[in-house]
Amino acid sequence: MRAHRVSDIAEQSGLSSATVDRVLHGRPGASPRAVRAVEQAVAELDRQARSVRLGARSLVVDVVMQAPARFSDAVRTAVESQLGAVGPTAVRARFDLRESGDVADLLAALDRVGRRGRTSDGVVLKAPSDPAVGRAVDDLAARGIPTVTLVTDVESSRVAYVGLDNWAAGRTAAHLVALGTRPAKGVVLASVSRSAFTGEGERLQAFVAGLREDAPSLEVITAAEADGLDRPTREAVATALRGLRSPVRAVYSAGGGNRAILAALAAAGEHPATFVAHDLDENNLELLRTGAIDLVLHHDLRADARAALRQLLRHHRLVPGAPTSVPAGVQVVTRHNVPGRLGPR
Repeated sequence: MRAHRVSDIAEQSGLSSATVDRVLHGRPGASPRAVRAVEQAVAELDRQARSVRLGARSLVVDVVMQAPARFSDAVRTAVESQLGAVGPTAVRARFDLRESGDVADLLAALDRVGRRGRTSDGVVLKAPSDPAVGRAVDDLAARGIPTVTLVTDVESSRVAYVGLDNWAAGRTAAHLVALGTRPAKGVVLASVSRSAFTGEGERLQAFVAGLREDAPSLEVITAAEADGLDRPTREAVATALRGLRSPVRAVYSAGGGNRAILAALAAAGEHPATFVAHDLDENNLELLRTGAIDLVLHHDLRADARAALRQLLRHHRLVPGAPTSVPAGVQVVTRHNVPGRLGPR
């Protein structure tokens, strides 16, 4: 732990220098939570040391997310890969990641950022679109802390949205399902992790609208509110499948948890011809390579991370231009055209 300055660990963890010093020297009085926070801060500083000049003034960005670990881990890796590549000023990231929880948890996380005051230069946020979250973002803006929303938007005074063009993604999924479903009769299962996420809601709306045009004989059923986590997702899908009189012809997984979806389908004796998913995380790469899923709608998280950090730099006038939203195009990936950096195994 002594490889980093106490002041850097304190800034990274959000603790006082006195508390950090107490933890580092094993003195009594430090709570288990403080010990974990110091350990996490040191791990983050270790990972970021190659790209961040800790001896210089660094912009500190708080990444606050509610998402399954498989996705938030991918975002963490993407953000850390871009810290030294976005501008003339070093950028350091702190992470507050959770797989599930209620709005109060996210509000507490954003409040902690706000109470840190000038030690935070901006927030990259993935959160449900809840009015209370929007007000928290507005409060951060009033304190001089800008927010960029990632992958899913929140109605607020955020300075930019960065991530997938979700409407285009949903329409693309509908087109692919219509092409791959013959005869175009039966049921399509659409799954979202939580309806409060604007991005997934847009995907689902666009998907339903697209199928009405391209394959109106297909009926869409939905499974939701499981946060993309395996056990709740399997239960939500099993509930959606109960009592069906027509076969499931296709699946559009807009919110993840695909192993659980496949398990629930198999348990119900359903074998859809087409399975369209999102994001090339490790789970989906394996499922794609083995043929368990057919198509993945992909966008480069590294590009999203770079764009999000750049909008914060623009806000602080450290690079030219004003902050602007950057919707990413969608790439259709099969097991035959996995992007080169991920590569075939």
